[in-house]
Amino acid sequence: MKFLTLAGNGRIKEQLSQRRELSHAYLISGPAGSGRHTLARLLAAAMVCRAEPGKRPCGRCVPCKKVAGGVHPDVCLVSGAEGKPVSVDQVRALRADAYVRPNEGERKVYVLEGADQMNASAQNAMLKLLEEGPAYAAFLLLADNSGGVLETVRSRCETLTLDPVAPDQCLAWLQERFPQADRNELADAAHRCQGLLGRAVEQLAGGGEQAQALKDKADKLARLLVSGQELELLEFSLSLD
Repeated sequence: MKFLTLAGNGRIKEQLSQRRELSHAYLISGPAGSGRHTLARLLAAAMVCRAEPGKRPCGRCVPCKKVAGGVHPDVCLVSGAEGKPVSVDQVRALRADAYVRPNEGERKVYVLEGADQMNASAQNAMLKLLEEGPAYAAFLLLADNSGGVLETVRSRCETLTLDPVAPDQCLAWLQERFPQADRNELADAAHRCQGLLGRAVEQLAGGGEQAQALKDKADKLARLLVSGQELELLEFSLSLD
């Protein structure tokens, strides 16, 4: 298996490279920005890739390109409605869909957001699917904290825990991703992200939740400076990182 595009995490790459065939279920854990979606996308691509087993995902075949573009019909992202956790009804609907054979390849892959936020009923329904689902179905459960997933569910999955990326690896990855950016800006992002590349990308791209939070703080600080409310300004300044 080839997972070279995943930054850092040599332990996970070694773990996966030793497998000629991928498991039918993985629990991918790590905080936001750690690369959960990147790893899930690589695993999904490897499962539908047309290259030889040892060279998957190749990143060049049609299935790999469809996965990268988010348009592969046999790779499905399952997330809760309106920011809520995935519900038991969604898992039941997923189960019904899983028994419909793949459209294009040999596998159907389901990526579940926030597996650690699902309630016990939803997780138990997922457990039944992991135990009894069709052989061609694969499941990638994403979680901030694998400890939030029931032990019975965890035991049916191969766990992949993402580690923070070393600063020098962060910088090298960002230089490749943002070749036109100023080196000092890249170095600052690599330092501030604490090994979570998603945070660095948000900072450099000027978007995302972290960037919005920083903008909100800056706006509030500016308003307090203009208003001259010294006590509130002092309290707010003490709350800043």
